Amino acid sequence: MSGHTPVLDTRALNRATLARQLLLDRADLPVPDAVAHLGGMQAQEPQEPFVGLWSRLRAFEPTALSDQLTGRHLVRTHLMRRTVHLVTAADVLAWRARHDTMLRQKVLGTYRGELRDVDLDRLAAAGREVMADGEPRSMGELARAVAGRWPGPGPRPLGEMLVAALIPMAQLPPRGLWRTKAGARYLPLSRWLGREIDPPSPHASDPVGQALVRRYLAAFGPAASADLRAWCGLAGLPAAVAAVREELVAFRDERGRELLDLPDAPRPDPGTPAPVRFLPAFDNAVLGYYDRGRIIDDAHRGLSVAGARVVLVDGRVAATWSVEADTVTVTPLRRLSRADRTAVAEEGRALASFLSDQDSDRVRVAASPEG
Repeated sequence: MSGHTPVLDTRALNRATLARQLLLDRADLPVPDAVAHLGGMQAQEPQEPFVGLWSRLRAFEPTALSDQLTGRHLVRTHLMRRTVHLVTAADVLAWRARHDTMLRQKVLGTYRGELRDVDLDRLAAAGREVMADGEPRSMGELARAVAGRWPGPGPRPLGEMLVAALIPMAQLPPRGLWRTKAGARYLPLSRWLGREIDPPSPHASDPVGQALVRRYLAAFGPAASADLRAWCGLAGLPAAVAAVREELVAFRDERGRELLDLPDAPRPDPGTPAPVRFLPAFDNAVLGYYDRGRIIDDAHRGLSVAGARVVLVDGRVAATWSVEADTVTVTPLRRLSRADRTAVAEEGRALASFLSDQDSDRVRVAASPEG
């Protein structure tokens, strides 16, 4: 990087994020292509990806996502940040080994004391032995099957270490299907998808990490290295960033942070109008950054971490929303203009209709807060 580095203000970054996240214009993409473009979707709440895709795709039909899960083209699995993500089969096979160390460390961060005397390689081998019969199991069932060899930790630490870290697992349908409530049951990814995950790459330039950098920037850029880490949870990506750096362009934000981006990725004019969009709980459009100031005010930052569903008005988080008895209720976080309230109500009616299978278009927009 040399010479003058262009500065992107918060609004320019916001419009770039909306464009990359398919939130500026709904896209005409097949469901797996959209999930691939987004680098996966956070999905620990099983029904939330349906709203995330409805807000991003034209004419989205819930069965399109359900069919991709039952057809094994999309998979629910522990991946970025040890959270359950909805990802394509191709991506989880390519990326999972790169996340192994992080996943172990995340589980140990919670259960280090309980697992202190457990040989994790032996635990992994015992878990694979249990799962070798091809029968889906819950986390608790798997943990109880091996607990006799490690009676000290208790089933929860053993189960989380096995399911979230030691054995690459698919969380099976019917969990995650439209309007379906089902417990989490697991099979090894290799059995569910019919082939082993890709082995770790021995190359110091970290080719899988390079792919993650490019894919992240395509869906979230321009962004800083700290934002990339916040999205994937992987600390060891400097070699990957260095390897692709010559392909990238550099900017700075208003605070002077360096932001990297793909040269031909969309960076719309900051004045581009942004439509109202309803986001599901834990949407990566908010959580996929260390510095979330481009889309949410610091005062409201905790909402997304807590699982609140949010509404974007002019591209920024301006309200929360919930649904009960087929009625979408919107609670503004700031004063909304009359035009904003009208636009929120219109999009809320469309969402209510989607969520109720066209039985209801009821929406209630609460009063704006004082001040």
